[in-house]
Amino acid sequence: MTVLPDDGLSLAAEFPDATHEQWQHLVEGVLRKAGKDVSGTAAEDALSTALEDGLRTRPLYTARDSAPETGLPGFAPFVRGGRAEGNTAGGWDVRQRHTALTDGVVLGDLENGVTSLWLVLGEGGVPVSDLGRALDGVYLDLAPVVLDAGTDVEPAARELLRLYEERGVAKEAARGNLGADPLGLEARTGKSSEFAPVASLARLCAEEYRGLRALTVDALPYHEAGGSAAQELGSSLATGVAYLRELTEAGLTVEQACAQLEFRFAATADQFLTIAKLRAARRLWARVTEVSGAPSAAQVQHAVTSPVMMTRRDPWVNMLRTTVATLAAGVGGADSVTVLPFDHALGLPDAFARRIARNTSTILIEESHLARVIDPAGGSWYVERLTDELAHAGWEFFQRIEQAGGQAAALRSGQLRQDLADTWEARSGRLAKRREPVTGVSEFPHLAEQPVEREPAPEPPSGGLPRVRRDEAYEALRARSDAHLAATGSRPRVFLAALGPAAAHTARLTFASNLFQAGGIEPVTEGTFEESGATEACLCSSDALYEERAEAEAGQLKAAGAAHVFLAGRPGNHPGVDSYVFAGCDAVAVLSATLDRMGVS
Repeated sequence: MTVLPDDGLSLAAEFPDATHEQWQHLVEGVLRKAGKDVSGTAAEDALSTALEDGLRTRPLYTARDSAPETGLPGFAPFVRGGRAEGNTAGGWDVRQRHTALTDGVVLGDLENGVTSLWLVLGEGGVPVSDLGRALDGVYLDLAPVVLDAGTDVEPAARELLRLYEERGVAKEAARGNLGADPLGLEARTGKSSEFAPVASLARLCAEEYRGLRALTVDALPYHEAGGSAAQELGSSLATGVAYLRELTEAGLTVEQACAQLEFRFAATADQFLTIAKLRAARRLWARVTEVSGAPSAAQVQHAVTSPVMMTRRDPWVNMLRTTVATLAAGVGGADSVTVLPFDHALGLPDAFARRIARNTSTILIEESHLARVIDPAGGSWYVERLTDELAHAGWEFFQRIEQAGGQAAALRSGQLRQDLADTWEARSGRLAKRREPVTGVSEFPHLAEQPVEREPAPEPPSGGLPRVRRDEAYEALRARSDAHLAATGSRPRVFLAALGPAAAHTARLTFASNLFQAGGIEPVTEGTFEESGATEACLCSSDALYEERAEAEAGQLKAAGAAHVFLAGRPGNHPGVDSYVFAGCDAVAVLSATLDRMGVS
């Protein structure tokens, strides 16, 4: 039946509905023009994008891709949110992270939009003895405090509880998390610890401090070791299950044990994957609590913008990455969100970086009104299907860990380390080939940028899983270039020889310029090779002109002293050309070998 609008105009209502087969046929035609003779589902597969964990995003999602019933917000399986009202009552909790004690900084954050504090204490943070000073002037009955004290979790917790009592904070008014996470600590440091003190803190919170949680299930160590979204989900699930077992054996009920856990996940600039990950995490935990006997226990989530995606070069771009990640965390239903300052990878953040970090959430909540809608992504066939597929992949990884004897056993046997390393190795290959571009680092680097200097941050604990970052391979190349600049007064150079008119060479000239700058090699496009100060050269033009002139031009460049001649384009038969650079080549290997030949140690 055709339903007409109120004004009586049918507009497009009388046009027949397009079918999936018709769309697929049009796709086949477009691909055929591009030289790909495929049909049916193969045509659709040609436009899909491979993700980690064996997942793929397709170019079109329809009603047939709708996921299983996801329920209502605030009700199991909590895919659409842990609370019925979502974040509509003022937005998500804006949680700022602090690793150093600077007078006035903590209070200043609270006065300017931050709603809870995440304090790193002990090794790699503020001394436990300085906790009172760090919270000087803070209304502890209004600002929740989340501790991250590593091996000092028990003395840090006791000190916070002492401060509550000293400052007259009623036990029922205390809010936050004592931050105990023995398995997360083992993942970070390789050191195991007894669970009995943690169980004692959990029992104290369950009986006396109902607004405090004792444990954090931190998935960041697995994300920072190079893990995929499913590996992050599976590891957090295995950790949560291990804590439920320990807590119930210590005498807590399942409901009490669930109420002691808060889960921490990374939010990346892949917004849809982050949204789906948070939704899938709640669904997976709902399944665990259902079979454990506490079906109404929703997962409480703390999202942190990914440290892995933060870059040291052109750090201003990190503001864009963290904005997208924060948007995804809010849309995904996170209860609390921490935005890492854009200079996080460089050391201690300055006042401007902290302000930008907290204002990121403020703008998204107050100006973009992201919290006005409960589960904004709900109903999107793409997001629902991705949530479902990611939940299954996360569950499979969780089962793999359980088959190995649980999270502790998987950590100690090295199985988990190897799984994460395999994932990071594959991702490193995509980064090296720029299949996963990093703006300001592997794409559109700026060699003349002024370095951003920061005070060194406290060294985090070491000895456990490695910490990786997307920029690390390119950062090593840029560091070699910087050292060469400091020693000689100039950067290593490559001469870009543009052949023919601008229409023929501009695209490949731009490509080659970006490629070499990613390794700290300065491209020279003006003058002659002899005038450039370069030792190597790269031909840039169209395939047609290469056929006519590449051999002669390469010969002239070598006669002028070029030790190595590149050609920007797909490998072919061009005498005199030593190697080729093209989209999809291993940029890190090419650039490293080039610096080696140039004598840049």
